[in-house]
Amino acid sequence: MTDPVFFTVPEPMTIERLAEIGGGRVVRGDPGLFVASVAPLDEAGPSHLSFIDNPRYLGQLAETRAAAVFCPPKFVDRVPEATAVIEARQSYRAFAKATAALYPEAMRPVGVIRGSDVSPAAHVDPTATLEEGVVVEAGAVVGPRVEIGAGTIIAATAVIGAGVRIGRHGYIGPGAVVQHALVGDRVIIHPGVRIGQDGFGFAMGAGGHLKVPQIGRVVVQNDVEIGANTTIDRGANRDTIIGEGTKIDNQVQIGHNVVVGRHCVIVSQVGISGSTVLEDYVVLAGKVGLSGHLKLGTGAQVGGGSNVAHDIPAGERWMGTPAQPIREWTQEKRVVAELAKARRTRDTKDEEPTR
Repeated sequence: MTDPVFFTVPEPMTIERLAEIGGGRVVRGDPGLFVASVAPLDEAGPSHLSFIDNPRYLGQLAETRAAAVFCPPKFVDRVPEATAVIEARQSYRAFAKATAALYPEAMRPVGVIRGSDVSPAAHVDPTATLEEGVVVEAGAVVGPRVEIGAGTIIAATAVIGAGVRIGRHGYIGPGAVVQHALVGDRVIIHPGVRIGQDGFGFAMGAGGHLKVPQIGRVVVQNDVEIGANTTIDRGANRDTIIGEGTKIDNQVQIGHNVVVGRHCVIVSQVGISGSTVLEDYVVLAGKVGLSGHLKLGTGAQVGGGSNVAHDIPAGERWMGTPAQPIREWTQEKRVVAELAKARRTRDTKDEEPTR
């Protein structure tokens, strides 16, 4: 349930207006009815907007008391009569747009002290350039020759290393460290993120491991979001790149020279070894591990917990350890299950007493 302690109570909007924002259309109910907030199906009341997308929640849909729901065409007939229906083929995306209109503050983290400029308890090097509306909170450090675009927030205790450039309307969370990096516009970097530290590069040898200088950068393009405690190493002799619109979850490790394309999704606890390339729209589920020097083609998807040691062609879905095309993985799992079942049956017969 929404909490006015953390988010400003929204101005109510009509169902018709919310449908327009979400890209849907009201197919049943009063389009002039006002909605005051949002809530999940099982908690929604007569002033709430909700949505249905996953058939797993059809039971909750049948009992919801929501004022209105975003609903794909296939579930329209399942919505209770008292609830208005906003038909939208992509109901979750439609609901997200409507929620953003009701709660615009939730779209980007805000500073601890709203409306402040540069705190007297922050350290900003005199050679740094800050555009209008930049906020630097207490305990933050902004190094020499740094450039920060208008409207960006540098939260408490964040550290921005020498020469870093950060675009406009971004957010660098508490305790984050950004160095050797170029960061685009509207980038959200959550608390504890580390960007631009040394990549793991050593020339191995019997006499000891010789450190290889890491002289590349990290380039983070526009509209990227990076989850808490994620680490992105700078390149060794070329740049580590995070493409436009990519979304990275918490606790992800990205090694040096990695190139991540546009609009990729990388879920928590993924590890990407150095010099691997992800083309656009790649999806890596939780705890995926990628060996170094791989290439994953556009739209490739890897299932959770998989370990990838080979290139993946565009559009393919892989799973397992070692990862393989999901159809092969499924077939092998079925064969192994059948063999195990046959073995159990044989063992049971062997244990039966003879007469």
